[in-house]
Amino acid sequence: MNAFDQYTRIVREQIDAIRTTQRAAIEQAATWLALALANDRGLYAFGTGHSHMLAEEIFYRAGGLAHAVPMLDTKLMLHENASKSTEVERIEGYAKKLLEKYPIAAGDVLIVASNSGRNPVPIELALAARARGLKVVAITNHAHARDWPSRHSSGKNLAEVSDLAIDNCGVSGDACLEINGLPTRVGPTSTITGALIVNLIVAQGIENAIALGTIPEVYVSSNSNGDNHNERLLEKYRGRIQHL
Repeated sequence: MNAFDQYTRIVREQIDAIRTTQRAAIEQAATWLALALANDRGLYAFGTGHSHMLAEEIFYRAGGLAHAVPMLDTKLMLHENASKSTEVERIEGYAKKLLEKYPIAAGDVLIVASNSGRNPVPIELALAARARGLKVVAITNHAHARDWPSRHSSGKNLAEVSDLAIDNCGVSGDACLEINGLPTRVGPTSTITGALIVNLIVAQGIENAIALGTIPEVYVSSNSNGDNHNERLLEKYRGRIQHL
């Protein structure tokens, strides 16, 4: 079996594992999201390094919630200085500065994505958000967490400090594929499975909100006939969501 076939097989297996082992947790997260939407509260999402893509996954896209906010910090992303971002996500106290930039409040839902779940910034963000009354949902890799200790002074990892932890069902180290002649593995999966989990939460949360009598506001494709529809949403949320 070549690399193409091996990688697609492993990804399918992880997706199946999520469907069978993480469904209850995903549905719980969707229940919290529906309650937030019904009470005019929002969905926030955060991740460092490559996990920041899962924060962007909820934001300003076709089929996405209008009241969804990515928590973005360039020092924790890759496009300016990738190696520096690795250093910054290990700094205790940094999350407090980030949290002050966003008008989070009790009743909001926060998704924190971190494959390793061991670095201080996502751990502290989860702790601080819970202290403010948010429901915090972690998307992390349980296998990796079992193999590698927390870097936070509490000794706890992200899953242990969140209200709910969803396993992305990946392998320790994220990269899953061994190729003959190469001493290290290739083919990370956490972005693929993380995006699936995020969208499962959003889709089920929207359906649950409708069942509660609330019709969530959702963007449509700006490359179809969505401009007028989307502009109405932008006018409503520009004052509430800084990245718009």
